Amino acid sequence: MPEIITMPRLSDTMTEGKVAKWHKKVGDTVKEGDLLAEIETDKAVQDFESEIAGTLLYIGVEEGNSAVVDSILAIIGEAGTDVSALISGTPNPNVSTSTDDTIPNASTPLSVTNSQPETQTSDASTSLSVTNSEHERIAISPLAKKMAAEKGIDVRSLQGSGENGRIVKRDIENHTPSEKSAAMQSSAMQIPTNFVAGEDSETINSQMRNVIAKRLSESKFSAPHYYLMMEIGMDRAIESRKEINMLPNTKISFNDMIIKAVAMALRQHPQVNSSWAGDKIIHRGNINIGVAVAVPDGLVVPVLRNTDAMNLNQISASVKDLASRAKSKTLKANEMEGSTFSVSNLGMFGIETFTSIINQPNSAILSVGAIIEKPIVKNGQIAIGNTMKISLACDHRVVDGATGSEFLQTLKMYLENPLTMLLF
Repeated sequence: MPEIITMPRLSDTMTEGKVAKWHKKVGDTVKEGDLLAEIETDKAVQDFESEIAGTLLYIGVEEGNSAVVDSILAIIGEAGTDVSALISGTPNPNVSTSTDDTIPNASTPLSVTNSQPETQTSDASTSLSVTNSEHERIAISPLAKKMAAEKGIDVRSLQGSGENGRIVKRDIENHTPSEKSAAMQSSAMQIPTNFVAGEDSETINSQMRNVIAKRLSESKFSAPHYYLMMEIGMDRAIESRKEINMLPNTKISFNDMIIKAVAMALRQHPQVNSSWAGDKIIHRGNINIGVAVAVPDGLVVPVLRNTDAMNLNQISASVKDLASRAKSKTLKANEMEGSTFSVSNLGMFGIETFTSIINQPNSAILSVGAIIEKPIVKNGQIAIGNTMKISLACDHRVVDGATGSEFLQTLKMYLENPLTMLLF
């Protein structure tokens, strides 16, 4: 008997999923544990394996399209089984399509779609034929296409070295972006590939950006935000970092030091490490710090669990690993859940001060600016020093002004006297 495979709920906040890629087509034999598809959630792209064996009889959501959780994703059963009754008996109006509203029958081959208009397949195992805005077809292998999308490379600028000029993996690996394109690629928001100066263009929102917009709006409008700002002297932190990085196999950043100081300060001020839950406040027993990472589709917040128990080297290694995998969309859903406090650092972009929206269910988020060298007053005398401005956004339902201020004072103490962090 054929079985219906529904769109899985792959994260606690997921309401719909987008099929990034099918690894099977209608008529293929599917074994238990086979990779069926890649599903893009609000947080990452995850592999979805089949839990049953049989023949793939029907695909309910084409590549590039979205469907709500629990709607029909696919049907698997014995080869030749008529599934038309299952399809007609289980309407699926929530599945969005990029072409029309027709539901393909069991014999309809899977067509590949993406954000480019009129994407077609010539041979799923060899190449994709991408149509650009000028209706010029570009032959590119699936792997090369995926790599180009991840790197933000405009495939129209490439000269393929494969058969008949097809763009292949080595063309992406050997591509050296121009100074202008490199600057564009470094931006957190992807620029549309059909961008023309002086002309309007559109980029269809990714699943991630839609959910980010929804969750941040809910946070800003439901949690009464207020902000506390403080300037911290960083001279000793600079000297301590230099000495620490002289040790073998050690290279920590200022952000690593800030995360460590935050974790230690949270242990002393547990009210800041709490969540609003309607008729109660939940005081979190573990300190799990979310670190905001900019990716082409928006922002993700991978989580360092039990951060207060980690040393600086462990924090550094974990942040680098999580940030790298966030940008390649290989983070697992559970690596972006369970944060109790968040840190957002824009200092590397030269931003001196800014405020952030709380990443619920957290009750606070720390915004970190750049370290600035400037004249300061020391012992009644003007001298040159290094300072850094921080801003703490608090949910007033949980964190009162005095509580937030005491937390910042403790954080300031650790950063201005970094040797105290090494005692724990």
